Amino acid sequence: MTRPISLFTGQWADLPLEEVATLAAGWGFDGLELACWGDHLDVSRWDDSEYVQGRLDLMRRHGLEIVAISNHLTGQAVCDDPIDRRHQEILPPVVWGDGDPEGVRQRAADAMKDTARMAARLGVRTVVGFSGSKIWKTVAMFPPVPADMVDEGYQDFADRWNPIMDVFEAEGVRFALEVHPSEIAYDYWTAKRTLEAIGHRESFGLNWDPSHMVWQDVDPVGFLWDFQDRIYHVHCKDTRRRLNGRNGRLSSHLAWADPRRGWDFISTGHGDVPWEDAFRMLNAIGYDGPLSIEWEDAGMDRLKGAPEGLAFVREHAFDAPDAAFDSAFSSTD
Repeated sequence: MTRPISLFTGQWADLPLEEVATLAAGWGFDGLELACWGDHLDVSRWDDSEYVQGRLDLMRRHGLEIVAISNHLTGQAVCDDPIDRRHQEILPPVVWGDGDPEGVRQRAADAMKDTARMAARLGVRTVVGFSGSKIWKTVAMFPPVPADMVDEGYQDFADRWNPIMDVFEAEGVRFALEVHPSEIAYDYWTAKRTLEAIGHRESFGLNWDPSHMVWQDVDPVGFLWDFQDRIYHVHCKDTRRRLNGRNGRLSSHLAWADPRRGWDFISTGHGDVPWEDAFRMLNAIGYDGPLSIEWEDAGMDRLKGAPEGLAFVREHAFDAPDAAFDSAFSSTD
């Protein structure tokens, strides 16, 4: 298969990058999607040539490619409201600072600009991440949400992200927003509105992760067709629905893997994502980027889930044929 299969290191950042690279190479991954937390990648060191070369050398020692870098945690703080203890738990101390909400947002925006600079130094084309959202807190629509409050949320997103995208464009790097609950784009229609809000900038696209669509009853395959010119990255992650009349779609504030939840993230190939249709659609739209395994399964050990996910994707993500089957019916002298 021509598309590289990578491992997203976000759920492995408790381990040193050297150890994760050793595991991934041993399992047969083609590359890594490097998380910008743990010791995996420090974007504040984008202008430290020795550090950058050290990351590249580490990957080369293991025969791995850096297919993308991902800064979900910092990107989340760019637009979020409120900023609270949840953010303090995930942000680098330099971004959290004194915890003043607007200061956190500004420092997060600066760190995302550095993420673009780091990607360029590493020779990486795509940064994956979150945007945060000023209006996710209004999703239940009660108390009643005035339309201008929603408009303000999209304007806030555009005002904060356009300067970030200026740096991305200057560096020749693209941003792939993961369509995900709690972001400014979390389903089909909010993805359309987000692209409109950012002015359809070519540098701003989407990370397709079907696991976030399946539990919302959004068709992940149709999404690929409609947004085909903006699919800049792919996460292979699965979801299992358990909507049985008791278990609700919003999951009742229950922990992952609790059987009373209405759905759970689950290892690739074990859930309800229509993978064959999805891979065929990726072929149809000409997507030739990485397929990145994002292991999230509270009911399965990651040392089983990651290599098993790799084997599943290798088996099912076949390339499009070189010629149509009916071309064999033609004959030439």
